[in-house]
Amino acid sequence: MRYIIIGAGAIGGSIGARLAEAGHEVVLVARGAHYTALKSGGLRFRTPDGERTLRVPVVEGPDELGELRADDVLVLAVKTQDSGAALDTWGSVPVTGGGTAGERLPVVCVQNGVEGQRIALRHFRRVYGACVWLPATFVEPGVVSALGAPLTGVLHLGRHPDRVDDTVRRIAADLETARFEAPVVPDVARWQYAKLLGNLANAINALSWPVAGQEAWRLYAQVRAEGESVLRTAGIPYADTEEQQQAYGDKVRWSGGGAGSSWQSLTRGTGTIEADYLNGEIVLLGRLHGVPTPLNELLQRLATTFARERRPAGSLPLTELLRLADAAVAAVADGRYAGVEADHAAGSSLQGW
Repeated sequence: MRYIIIGAGAIGGSIGARLAEAGHEVVLVARGAHYTALKSGGLRFRTPDGERTLRVPVVEGPDELGELRADDVLVLAVKTQDSGAALDTWGSVPVTGGGTAGERLPVVCVQNGVEGQRIALRHFRRVYGACVWLPATFVEPGVVSALGAPLTGVLHLGRHPDRVDDTVRRIAADLETARFEAPVVPDVARWQYAKLLGNLANAINALSWPVAGQEAWRLYAQVRAEGESVLRTAGIPYADTEEQQQAYGDKVRWSGGGAGSSWQSLTRGTGTIEADYLNGEIVLLGRLHGVPTPLNELLQRLATTFARERRPAGSLPLTELLRLADAAVAAVADGRYAGVEADHAAGSSLQGW
């Protein structure tokens, strides 16, 4: 199979690089300065073993490939907020022998959150989800760092919403030749929701990195508790901490560097951030099921404001973030919470930062 990596950033670039190193056929899809750097100088791929330059084919879009092949696998690795445009572009591409990519080819969503597969199903018949446990960074055009060892990552895979088939088994087998562990599971969403709870800290890290100390951990614990309460109320299962520890253990030890995907988005000044599909997923479920989520609403609003206004990563003092969080929680306790007051206060407080 040929792997077309749509979005050759931290996750897509790492998966594409490892597959290429293992001898699999790979095409990277990138844009802007990253595309230019990959095209002219190759992919500078950094791992705990050192840096090397990989000459992997790179395109800006499907026109450069012509008809797709029947054995192509599309790997969607753009941020969730960019999924619709990417899937619309690739879904209508013709495939050799007839039909379109959306009708015939598998697309594997290697993204944070849980919404990517739902978006993909609007464009593709065969959609696969992945729970991505893969520490990686992308902040410089042409350079991707995969920071895990001894494995580069663990990717739970399944056909969305609740199946396994021969295609996902073949994809998993290829990944396991490329420094990944790839368990095939019928309940991949259960693993993704567990990962989502951890990703609720992404906005904290992006806004106030470096985050350290008991007060910061208290904030994350409260943010996560909101998420757990929402998932329980909605009846959504997720893998517990013990199960995750058994699955991951010390297989992917992080060698450090960077502070998560949301921090990287602010650092690159992309103008967007995935908070709407991380903290915003909890906010959405909370509103559907009548569970207050003031802290996740606060983080969603702050993160999206920082991205839109291209404010520097880590530029909100932790003391100010904690003050805003305490005010949001107090609004609930005082009966003043209506889902907008804390957001309004947060927006006003940003005037000086």
